[in-house]
Amino acid sequence: MEAKQCQKSDLKYQKHFHEEYSIGLIDEGETQAWCDGVLWRVETGRMISFPPLILHACQPAESIKWKYKMLFIKPEWFAHLELPGIDRLQFPFLLEDGKNEACSKMLNCTMDAMSRSASPLEIETALIELVYTLVNKHASDLTHEPYGMSEQKYVKRIKEYIHAHYTDRITLEILEHVAGISRYHLIRLYKKSTHLPPHAYQNLLRINHAKKELKNGRPIAEIAVDTGFYDQSHFAKAFARIVGTTPQTYTMSV
Repeated sequence: MEAKQCQKSDLKYQKHFHEEYSIGLIDEGETQAWCDGVLWRVETGRMISFPPLILHACQPAESIKWKYKMLFIKPEWFAHLELPGIDRLQFPFLLEDGKNEACSKMLNCTMDAMSRSASPLEIETALIELVYTLVNKHASDLTHEPYGMSEQKYVKRIKEYIHAHYTDRITLEILEHVAGISRYHLIRLYKKSTHLPPHAYQNLLRINHAKKELKNGRPIAEIAVDTGFYDQSHFAKAFARIVGTTPQTYTMSV
């Protein structure tokens, strides 16, 4: 699990996804949250969450101070919870008012335990209470469409190839051969399904991989080369646009 607190009012994220479940709370200000082609206004005190691989982006309202916190939980952790329907786990995108208030308190409790380096027992207990409340269905919750429901077979082939070869040099000629359709149609179908062109999707996978390698203490220059970026500067700029901080700062914070 990772936790992040942000107080930069001018911070804007481009479209991206996480490999973890992410749960957030807007502490101050408001943001325009883009998710799956729709823009939502999320105000102070509101929770927001995304399952793994759901494309999203957030942009704070102009001239308004923006503060938020976010938890990132690895999917494999949920296997130990014995939640009913764990293979179909649904995190609501936005919550109804009463449930939002309860989950906000639980998220703050979890973040507080982490920030003061409480015992693993206390931290995980707080997290489990949050998750059980969050996934308890309420008719007024706004939920995500199950990931992959509307994917065409061509998009699935392209996505599987990019996931398997994201550190390599991928060309449209290669993807054209993989999908079995023209490059014009594969770009159009891929953007319609994922809201990103193939190269931008590949960069997201590279950055998510780089985050794992940074946690392992590998040199930034080495990671930049291994993940397929032209040089360290190119890597650092792409990393900051997606993660919201530089590789150096990220390394010192984990």
